[in-house]
Amino acid sequence: MHALEYREPKDRLAVALDFPSAEAALALVDRLEGRCRWFKVGMELYYAACNSLIETLRTRGYDVFLDLKLHDIPNTVAGAVRSVTNAGAGLLTIHAGGGSAMLAAAAQAADVPGAPRLLAVTVLTSMDAAELAGVGIKVTPAQQVLQLAKLAQNAGIHGMVCSAEEVNLLRTELGPEISAGPMLVVPGIRPAGSAHGDQKRVATAAEAIARGASMLVVGRPIRQAADPASAARAILAEIQSADYG
Repeated sequence: MHALEYREPKDRLAVALDFPSAEAALALVDRLEGRCRWFKVGMELYYAACNSLIETLRTRGYDVFLDLKLHDIPNTVAGAVRSVTNAGAGLLTIHAGGGSAMLAAAAQAADVPGAPRLLAVTVLTSMDAAELAGVGIKVTPAQQVLQLAKLAQNAGIHGMVCSAEEVNLLRTELGPEISAGPMLVVPGIRPAGSAHGDQKRVATAAEAIARGASMLVVGRPIRQAADPASAARAILAEIQSADYG
């Protein structure tokens, strides 16, 4: 399993390459001028470019966060984890809602040299209490996040994706990362005063890091900026301030 180190702010930032083609994604990578270490490849881009894009990014010296949110029967998910291991991604998401057997099968498949670190997705940042109620979940987002995070941890997965609103809770219940607590990856990062889009549970970069986030995922605030490199610099400065300010 990949070991992650946070030596500098760029180790805590994953830029989401939410594009329909490898050409468009690599154009943004070029515009960022090496300021970022991690790039997140989600379903839209992966289904278009497949493993060749992962190889290209790795050849250029970047690390790949493959955000496929795997959710299927245990045997199928375990096989997908083994396939991703061969592709060279450093991080891979699976849905905690797949249940303990699926999570355990994924963890076992990832227990080999070179396998990605698994991140269990708890509750999507596009969902709030009303959205959860609509699919039959009657507890608050925070309660559901904690339940799923504990399920994942007990199944052998020590990384979770949650919103910044739940980071304090998970740190309190599951412990700091430095003491064998989970890696907490937080999407839904928005600069102060910016539009939330389809995200419901959001925070600034500084807020999320101060609460105990390990890594932030940022897409539209960088991707849609007139100067993506400057936007990335601003977020990295926020991370630096929250870490050491």
